[in-house]
Amino acid sequence: MEKKDDTVDHIKTRVIGIDIRLDKTTYGVVDIRGDIVAQDYFDTSDYADVNDFVAVLAEKLLILMEENGGHESIRSIGISAPSASSVTGCIENAANLPWKGVIPLAAMLRDRVGMAVALANDAHITALGEKAYGSAHGMKDFVVVSMSHGGLGSCFFSNGMPHLGAQGFAGEVGHTCVKLNGRQCGCGNKGCLETYCTENGLIRTINELMEESKEPTLLSELQVMDIASIAKCCDKGDQIAIEALQRTGTMLGLGLANYASVLNPEAIILTGDLTQAGKWLMKPMRKAFEEHVFPNIRQTTRILVSILKEGERDVLGASALAWDVKEYSLFT
Repeated sequence: MEKKDDTVDHIKTRVIGIDIRLDKTTYGVVDIRGDIVAQDYFDTSDYADVNDFVAVLAEKLLILMEENGGHESIRSIGISAPSASSVTGCIENAANLPWKGVIPLAAMLRDRVGMAVALANDAHITALGEKAYGSAHGMKDFVVVSMSHGGLGSCFFSNGMPHLGAQGFAGEVGHTCVKLNGRQCGCGNKGCLETYCTENGLIRTINELMEESKEPTLLSELQVMDIASIAKCCDKGDQIAIEALQRTGTMLGLGLANYASVLNPEAIILTGDLTQAGKWLMKPMRKAFEEHVFPNIRQTTRILVSILKEGERDVLGASALAWDVKEYSLFT
């Protein structure tokens, strides 16, 4: 057997990426090339107490680590979560998670697994994933906007670096007001873009249209109303479904035009459930964007849809965050 050379430092070639969402938490081991070596998930909603959640997460991570090289191979952990601050390492007053107040999640998990843990807002993580592995690769000034049933998040890069703000909450375009005294938002304000341009916001628009109109609609026959089924109703010519996505796209285009006018990005990259609506959302969104954006940058900002898989993007983004945190371990 070849004797180990103790004079040469051992380089750890793997990290763990964790994506915490309202419905499920996905975690995986990612190697230095960006390949997901192993991945699994469990239901976030099963744990109303964050202490129980962290205990279960730590237990599952320790098992995964033992199966994939152990502490000798895995250097650190990165976490994506809603309303998280990379500055404090805390989830702070998340509107769409069951745990309220300020949760020092990075420290809680670090104490249980004994290695470095970095935490960042899910939109920040999505942007890291897009820059490292996706549509923003090679770009320096870009915006990533994630639209899912749980919310609308965003992060932007300026001159190749993410702009996080003083407390780590820069880019909260989902909580900019697009309608005075509009819909109540989980953040406590009214009229936020998030209340109109997510799956929940779209369904609310549909319900309002169905109450206003006596026109028959295929939407009333759906057992499960989601983005994909709504888009199929549009394909069949359902006018209420088409009008709902027209309104949603127009509101989104307005919000993105305001954002682009301030930042002047190379591109805006869209991710999340709402992108499944395809042309029914994108066409009115692009029209409204061009109508409202600052004229000097009209037709120069590209609007793209992410090329990364939904189930992998934020695990990869969290792994990119993990590589940047200073290595620390109780075991080496």
